[in-house]
Amino acid sequence: MKRTTTFILAALGILVLVNILSDNFFLRLDLTSDHRYTLSKASKNIIRSLKEPVTITAYFSNNVPAELAKTKRDFKEMLIEYNNISKGQIVYEFIDPSVDQETEQKAMSAGIQPVIANIREKDQVKQQKVYLGAVVSMAEESENIPFMQPGAAMEYALSSAIKKISVKNKPVIGLIQGHGEPGIAAMSQAYTALNILYEVEPVTITDTAKNLTKFSTLALVAPKDTIPPSHLAQLDEFLAKGGRLYIAMNRVEGNLSVQRGLVVNTGLETWLMGKGLMVESNFVVDNRCANINVRQQQGMFTYNTTIKFPYLPLISKFADHPITKGLESVLLPFASTVTYTGDTTKTFVPIAQTSELSGTQQAPVYFDVSKQWGQADFPMKGLTVAGVLTGKIVGQTQSTIVLVGDGDFAVNGEGEQARQQQPDNISLMVNSIDYLSDDTGLIELRTKGVTNRPIKQIEDGKKAFLKYLNFLLPLLLVIIYGIFRSQYNRNLRNKRMEEGHV
Repeated sequence: MKRTTTFILAALGILVLVNILSDNFFLRLDLTSDHRYTLSKASKNIIRSLKEPVTITAYFSNNVPAELAKTKRDFKEMLIEYNNISKGQIVYEFIDPSVDQETEQKAMSAGIQPVIANIREKDQVKQQKVYLGAVVSMAEESENIPFMQPGAAMEYALSSAIKKISVKNKPVIGLIQGHGEPGIAAMSQAYTALNILYEVEPVTITDTAKNLTKFSTLALVAPKDTIPPSHLAQLDEFLAKGGRLYIAMNRVEGNLSVQRGLVVNTGLETWLMGKGLMVESNFVVDNRCANINVRQQQGMFTYNTTIKFPYLPLISKFADHPITKGLESVLLPFASTVTYTGDTTKTFVPIAQTSELSGTQQAPVYFDVSKQWGQADFPMKGLTVAGVLTGKIVGQTQSTIVLVGDGDFAVNGEGEQARQQQPDNISLMVNSIDYLSDDTGLIELRTKGVTNRPIKQIEDGKKAFLKYLNFLLPLLLVIIYGIFRSQYNRNLRNKRMEEGHV
């Protein structure tokens, strides 16, 4: 009795000690392949460099479905780590906006927008407003995270929000204008993402000397008109001083309304050739591509048909590089190949390539939408469509150029022509500018989250085998266990009978 009492008291003492320690220490094991539950070095540096306290007000609903409850739990665990690393500089609180109308109005005034979720109650499904957002505040500055998307880059959203309100002087990105390039309004998604960490300003290069040293990086996107040699000379001067340049250019142009593809000449292609970078005047075709809707006529009837269009390659082969880390698929409409023909004193790294079934067609081309594409139409593989050139490109100072052989992949357009681009398209552009401009390492967090890994395609025979194996294996294991258990009991019974007989 005394021993039992001692054991119970010792167990209770251990439980109390564990609870006390858990209030002061936070530890979790991260066995995920992308370490999504481990804070990055970039986040830790941002947290440790805080000069003033940061308050995070998390507006999360309490009664939510399981997958949303997990998001709340993950976010709370992350906030505990932020608080511990900051040594109390980061404090947080959780508020349920649905408790009363005043609290809900306060959350919405702070920029936290509800979403509609399906809630199951007593065998019934009802729709309910759900809040999953946060407000990050420092002194008079604040930044909101309107909705914490389940499985999204949660750490990036939080760390970038903290950096945005804590950094006073942001690097300035210059968006070159004046040669038919899209303006800031035509790249709303990229601008929104870049504006978190940078000041983005349009810059018009004139014939007279222009001081470009204020810009951390210059971005030249989809010029249409001829670029004067004097403007290109100023880009040379920018690179000679260690400047960094992002270029996304159209060497060809596709027009589906007339089913023609033509060459685009701006002078930029000649300037790049002088640096060993060649953007060919060809159209990349890839068996892995996007679809288009084609209107067809059959008798008196007109109907739309969806067909694969190889001139819209979906790029999924990326280098192990900070720019493309975490990217899964980027759509590059009417892209051209990028090759490096310069010397070995500079380093060229291909960062995006076509699939194993791809090819090129020299412009001008006619788009035959009725063409039946076969494997013979894709004789090439691994064609480079984007790359990074580093070295003494101009003069004796190290500089960098990121070059993409398509100018429109991250452009939304304006007015009725505006369209939403897929997230990885925006990430490719924003990651490129991050790589050129930001030394904190936040670039690695933008695509950190749940990775989409589709089930590998398998043959029908193997599918049937796996189907019946999944169905029969549990039954077989139960039968084997039953036979084993029956034999064991029989042997035990026989042994007892023998002992009783003796």
